[in-house]
Amino acid sequence: MDSELMVILEQLERDKGIDKETLIAAVEAAVASAAKKIWTVDKEEDVKVTLDRKTGKIKAWAGDEEIHSSEFGRIAAQTAKQVVIQKIREAEKDVVFGEYNARIGQIISGSVYRFERGNIIVDLGKAEALIPKSEQSNKEEFRQGERIRAYVLEVRRENRGPQIILSRAHPNFVKRLFELEVPEIYEGIIEVKAIARDAGERTKIAVYSKDDKIDCVGACVGMRGSRVKNIVTELHGEKIDIVRHSEDIKEYIQAALSPAEISQMQLIADEKRVNIIVDEDQLSLAIGKYGQNVRLASKLVGWELDIYSAKQWEEKQKTTDGAPTPQVGSLAMPDTHSSSPEDVSSVSAPDVTPSDEDSKEEEEQE
Repeated sequence: MDSELMVILEQLERDKGIDKETLIAAVEAAVASAAKKIWTVDKEEDVKVTLDRKTGKIKAWAGDEEIHSSEFGRIAAQTAKQVVIQKIREAEKDVVFGEYNARIGQIISGSVYRFERGNIIVDLGKAEALIPKSEQSNKEEFRQGERIRAYVLEVRRENRGPQIILSRAHPNFVKRLFELEVPEIYEGIIEVKAIARDAGERTKIAVYSKDDKIDCVGACVGMRGSRVKNIVTELHGEKIDIVRHSEDIKEYIQAALSPAEISQMQLIADEKRVNIIVDEDQLSLAIGKYGQNVRLASKLVGWELDIYSAKQWEEKQKTTDGAPTPQVGSLAMPDTHSSSPEDVSSVSAPDVTPSDEDSKEEEEQE
């Protein structure tokens, strides 16, 4: 019987991933608890229990005297069993917490288990996870039993077990998807410099290649848009703008605001603010729907971007009461105005195809 106990503990260690020493400590605590209930022991006297690691034999002492009793049987065993089960459950919770806490910042997959007050409960197999409504895209819908991928946002310790919080709206979810789809990013050849996202609507991602022979934008788009198309499909049609990062802030801003054509740009470096002048027919394009384009571009480059039409800019200068407008870093844009397709690529589903220039470039690479 004693040797069978050690076999059971070793089996639990293999099957549940719980350290055997943790289980032995639980058994010793259980027997000590049972001893205090069954045997006549001074309340102030400690009961010490040891389990022989080789034979599995259990011995109990009250002070320096070993306890012997024929009554230690069913009641003691039942008490020990209950405590052991409790310890095992606690240890299992610690195992689950440790496993998923180590995966914070990664993408995991599961199946939609149920819906609860707008939240999605995901079955991960070993545990359940939660995608709060605030971490969901308002353009996505899922059905019960459907497979789902999400970004591990945080893992909390709670009495009922670890609470695993997932997100599909976090900008890093898109970043991790690019790492999975683009080997050059995973290997560190291409670096994601910045990302700005309006979940369900649009994402702007700035990339940079450490190898001059590898085109960062082309690599992210993939042959005929294959790589980015998979990401757009995963995001249920969210538009993605892939921008070439540049240390030249003027070029970087120009690429970030694409497809709008910029006529003139004025940088105020100490305020990290930029006045951008565009033609009248480019104003709405530069600002975007509900200000989305300029808002995401501003977040991407880390500068405040103020958009003006040529007429609005003239009126602004007139209201300065003759005071000269700061000309720090003033730039008149070249005649081509807009960023080339090599600097930015914008895609959306279901029609995800690179521009003609991108297609030619990819065919030449082939």
